Amino acid sequence: MTLADITHAPTGFSLATPFRAIGRFLVRIAESSDLMRQVEKLNRTSDEELAARGVTRSDMVREIFSSRYYL
Repeated sequence: MTLADITHAPTGFSLATPFRAIGRFLVRIAESSDLMRQVEKLNRTSDEELAARGVTRSDMVREIFSSRYYL
């Protein structure tokens, strides 16, 4: 019986390496944007705190993204 180890990626350069690097770079840009910081702050806010302000979570998401997208 032969066993194959498929849990480790081959070392060295592959054609996918530059694309992975570009993907990681784009994710870092998106995560550092002001919109994502506002969403993270919203995620830390409880539903009770939002209700005390008289807004819902979906209202806040709409408000955050309405500056860039038509919602």
